[in-house]
Amino acid sequence: MQDYRTLKLLDCFERIFSGFGVDYKIMRRLLQVKLTMDGRRVPTIFSQNAKKENKEKNNQYIKSLWIYVLFGLFLIPFVLMGDNYLFQMSLFYGIFTFFVMTSMISDFSSVLLDIRDRNILFPKPVDRKTISTAKMVHVTIYLSFLTIALAGIPLIVGLIKNGLLFFLIAAVNIILIDLLVVGLTALIYLSILRFFDGEKLKDIINYVQIGLSLMIMVGYQLLIRSFELIDLTVSLQPKWWQVFIFPMWFGANIEMMMKGTFQPFYLIFSALGLIVPILSIWIYLKFTSTFEQNLQKLAYHGKSKEKKRSKVGQFLLNIICRSPEERAVFRFAGSMMRNERDFKLKAYPSLGFSIVIPFIIIMNTLREDFVQLSDSKSYLTIYFSLIIIPTIMILLKYSGKYKGAFIYRVAPLKQLKLVFSGTIKAFIFKLYLPVYLLLSALFLFLFGAKILPDLVAVFISACLYAVICFMVLKKALPFSESFDEYNQNGNSAIIFGLMLIVALFAGLHFASTLLPYGIYLYLGVSIICLGIFWKLAFNISWEQIVE
Repeated sequence: MQDYRTLKLLDCFERIFSGFGVDYKIMRRLLQVKLTMDGRRVPTIFSQNAKKENKEKNNQYIKSLWIYVLFGLFLIPFVLMGDNYLFQMSLFYGIFTFFVMTSMISDFSSVLLDIRDRNILFPKPVDRKTISTAKMVHVTIYLSFLTIALAGIPLIVGLIKNGLLFFLIAAVNIILIDLLVVGLTALIYLSILRFFDGEKLKDIINYVQIGLSLMIMVGYQLLIRSFELIDLTVSLQPKWWQVFIFPMWFGANIEMMMKGTFQPFYLIFSALGLIVPILSIWIYLKFTSTFEQNLQKLAYHGKSKEKKRSKVGQFLLNIICRSPEERAVFRFAGSMMRNERDFKLKAYPSLGFSIVIPFIIIMNTLREDFVQLSDSKSYLTIYFSLIIIPTIMILLKYSGKYKGAFIYRVAPLKQLKLVFSGTIKAFIFKLYLPVYLLLSALFLFLFGAKILPDLVAVFISACLYAVICFMVLKKALPFSESFDEYNQNGNSAIIFGLMLIVALFAGLHFASTLLPYGIYLYLGVSIICLGIFWKLAFNISWEQIVE
């Protein structure tokens, strides 16, 4: 195995690890194996550029760091924009935390929740503390690479512009944020592991990952709204809830040290920025043994309870799907979307964003002028909920159990049309419709019942848009491909092009509101187009399927 340079650097701290009771030689060997195995794992952000023949020869994560360097360049303006350090560095740390946290969720949760060490090493004469430390150092190595790639260039720019003191404080803050992210992520998982087990636990972890993604987006908006722009000067109005926006903790200590403003507000925030990260990582290390013990619950596969079908649900299903074959596909696709964890982890955050984004657009547009909200056409921002449809339409091809796709060949299906139409209907009614109904209820509360025809028209447009996406995208049987192939076919450009169609729908809808009863004309035309496209879209033969 290759002797990595990171391990040679780690050798300088051998005495420190030994002083904590860790068998350094065994830990080093474990890390060497882990780093070698990482060469076969493709990070989420870089999966589209990974080729199978190179996976075992190169560490794809290291190769992907140039993307994070590119993201880091967008942080430079926050360092250069002025001397309001609380404002600019709070934004800097907020964006930095977003990238680190999402990377922890997508790439490092599998490391924190890995139980293979227990199965392979626990029967061997290897100390438990050594195994846990190897896992923690493994995460720390890659988190260090990510941190340097993201913040390295902006910090050098900050050193040149603001001096050595700024550089040192900013660097220490970034280390504290890394500790906070790792500690909080581990403690959240530890709390879940403490009370749940088996299949329920895996589902909860999945929803926690999704929830963290949404909290980051909402938190970023709260951070922006903590500051006000008055006569081109940014000012802060202290509020009690700002204590929970932790990027401001680290912006406050830079403001305090660089300008010497030792006000109670800055002192409290600076103290939180120092104490909470250290406390979180200390608590995690304190309960590491408990964490490792509870990880064994992940090996338990509980029996899923079969849900009873209600008469109302069966009646609605008979209306949605006319043939028995299509109803069977509808139930199958709905079950896959509900139970496939990889699918949920990739698709559900997008559904959550589709709820948040319309309101973010409204808030950014109107700011405090909510009096005129009900008389405006801001309800058309609900079209932003459509932009997630192409991504999920692509995801419908993939599954962690893709080898079971042979069932399509042996099932007594008269035609493939029913397979595709049943799957699309399952997506629309099982995933998109609940989100859209929630959005519609909120919009009806904000804008009144007068927009009800508009909401119906948007839903018809969403169904039409899903059919158009299906017609444009490459054809493949639902859930028949591995997630390892996800995004390797250059779908980004196609998705961007399809999103432009959403703008076309929104433009036509807006134009219809300028005419008397125009919305009803738009609604009628949309229904006719949906009927025509639906009949044409699913006439797919076996020869057209990508296998």
